[in-house]
Amino acid sequence: MLVAAAVCPCPPLLVPEVAAGAAPELDGLRDACATALEELAAARPDLLIVVGPAAHAGRGPHPEGATATFAGFGVDLGVRLGRAQQPPAERPLPPSLAVGAWLLARADRTDVPVEGLGVGEPLETEHCVSTGRDLAARADRVALLVMGDGSACRTLKAPGYLDERAEAFDAAAARALGAADPAALIALDASLAYRLKAAGRAPWQVLAGAAEGAGLRGRLLHEDAPYGVGYFVAAWS
Repeated sequence: MLVAAAVCPCPPLLVPEVAAGAAPELDGLRDACATALEELAAARPDLLIVVGPAAHAGRGPHPEGATATFAGFGVDLGVRLGRAQQPPAERPLPPSLAVGAWLLARADRTDVPVEGLGVGEPLETEHCVSTGRDLAARADRVALLVMGDGSACRTLKAPGYLDERAEAFDAAAARALGAADPAALIALDASLAYRLKAAGRAPWQVLAGAAEGAGLRGRLLHEDAPYGVGYFVAAWS
């Protein structure tokens, strides 16, 4: 059963070494993520699953102990999912889960079993929801760290250029995340999200499936769109 969730964005710029000189610009975002993880840890889960968007090679489950580096972003920095010391998995963590692993290590929240799940951005809503239900049934007390960004079309200089629909989409997502409203997350338009490059849509709908019937309450801890990308942090418990 799902007992808690933390929702965080997944730009590699969250890692100060990657952001370099721009790192202070996201200090508030990092602090909000730390707060969300503190609330997640307070729920004392038996199993923590990190869920995030992934390209084809990174989709599917990732075991505890899986690793990744930020070398592709110009930084010789490695991360490990959880504390398990075992031979490296065949597949590296996708970037979203690597950022999640970094957040957990930074907050020292790796004292419970941790697994990862990479989700394809085009995954149909129904499949997302059923996946979430399956995750919630994995243990008596399951917690999710859900990684994902909002639209990438909020400004002319955004990765997806300006789309006038982006602000309304992000506002709806922020309301749903802040209210811990599974139905509202399920109602997000998957095709519109894909056009707006909202990488968090599928992971958020996995969360919605996991949270059905759990009666969790939510709190929106951070909402901003630096660089034209919607970033949200929320805590559900």
